[in-house]
Parts: sequence; structure tokens; C-alpha cells
Amino acid sequence: MAATEIRPLTAAPHVLEALRDLLVETVAGGGSVGFMHPLAPEEAGAFWRSALNAAERGERIVLGAWDGETLVGTVTLLLNLPPNQPHRAEIAKMMTKAAWRGRGIASALLRAAEALAVQHGRTLLVLDTATDGGAAGLYEQLGFQLTGEIPDFALKPHGGLTGTLIYWKRTG
Repeated sequence: MAATEIRPLTAAPHVLEALRDLLVETVAGGGSVGFMHPLAPEEAGAFWRSALNAAERGERIVLGAWDGETLVGTVTLLLNLPPNQPHRAEIAKMMTKAAWRGRGIASALLRAAEALAVQHGRTLLVLDTATDGGAAGLYEQLGFQLTGEIPDFALKPHGGLTGTLIYWKRTG
């Protein structure tokens, strides 16, 4: 894990390609990140172009974890929330390449996102994760508190319904 570097991402072509491939891999593996399998690379690329354009406008921060030249994980910190919620941010699109899971990458990405939230004056983080196959254990290890579950919230990438677990954490 020491060789992994975490940094904000930009819309450079090699970054967009790496993000596209990570999203397609995650969805193919059953990751519930808002897309259905099979996910066309063009659709994944369009999502990331839009997300990185929003990052350039300061609406979000997309972090990447790099092992050398390989993007091995990502997480997004959503900052553009309604005017009555300037104190909070949302964690979204947490993904780690399958071959790099279990190496602390997701934890490092979440800690970096939390530090950036604090730098942006955010005192509350929220996130949701799928009931089936989500990362609830990881979030709880990092101090997120479970609020509850919404059953049948979304379709799983390969079909069927899953609930979602809602978490929160105070940052300050």
C-alpha cells in the first residue's frame, strides 16, 4: 500500500480511459454503483467526462488511487448540495479494482475524502451502499454510523433488487 498515491483526478485522456475501465469492471463484477451490466464503455466514459467536468467547476472532487501508472481505485466527494446543506458532503462511486482489494486502498481513499471534506468546511458526511455485496463493514470500521435500510432500493447490475444502507459520519 505504501506505493499507492492518492490524488485528485483530471480529465486527461489516460485518466478517463482508466476510470472508464474501472467502472465497466466494477459493474461487470456486480458492484452497485448506479449502472446495469453490460455497461457500454462509451456510457462509462460519458459518465466520467461529466463527473470530471463537474470537478473542474468545484462541484465535486474525484480522487484516484494509483499504483504506479495503474488506477486501482476511486472515490468521489460530492460538494454541490442544496443551499440549506453547506455543512455536508456525500461519498459516492467508491470502487477498487478487484485485483487490488484487501490492500487498504478503499480505506485510504475514504480517509483522503474525509480530509478534503474537512478542508472544505464540511462537518457531516453521508453515503449509501447496497445491502447485498456493499461495503458496510468498511464504512463501519471507519466510523460511519448506520441510519437504516431502504428495501428494494435499486436494481443489482445483473438483475434483481437490493436494499440500500444509509450511513453518516461527523467530521468535526
